[in-house]
Amino acid sequence: MWTAAQRAQHAQIGTAFPSNLSDEEWAQLEPLIPAATPGGRPRKTDMRSAMNAILYLLRTGCPWRYLPRDGFPPRSTVYNIFRKFQHDGVWEAIWAELAMALRERLGREASPTAAILDSQTLKAAEKGDARPGTKTMQWVTTLASGSRGASSTPLSIPRDCP
Repeated sequence: MWTAAQRAQHAQIGTAFPSNLSDEEWAQLEPLIPAATPGGRPRKTDMRSAMNAILYLLRTGCPWRYLPRDGFPPRSTVYNIFRKFQHDGVWEAIWAELAMALRERLGREASPTAAILDSQTLKAAEKGDARPGTKTMQWVTTLASGSRGASSTPLSIPRDCP
């Protein structure tokens, strides 16, 4: 059964979405957001609303073009911020910080002290699939000509070639 505190925390007030960051969550996330690049135009985009838009997309799984216009920056702005964070490693930094904070909140050390590997995984990694004369499929990512996007194409390599 829901308590009054839970109802207040999850209540949809106004145009807010359930995926929006709370004030406490934003206070923890805000220092991890990089500042605007010096030398360019000043940043006009509210980064909290951009992060709310990204979280909305991740939570709902909707395409970028279906991002609601009310309460969020334009979808192209949100997409560019998402890709820049991806390129600059901001998502990895956020993930690492949040994982450490969660471990500390659970009363554990900030970084794990042990790992568990089963023997089957190790055997498979050592043995591999190195049969002579077989081909393996590898994916090669290259920059697409004339655009900023990347293209992934399969590359078939004979296994017995160096």
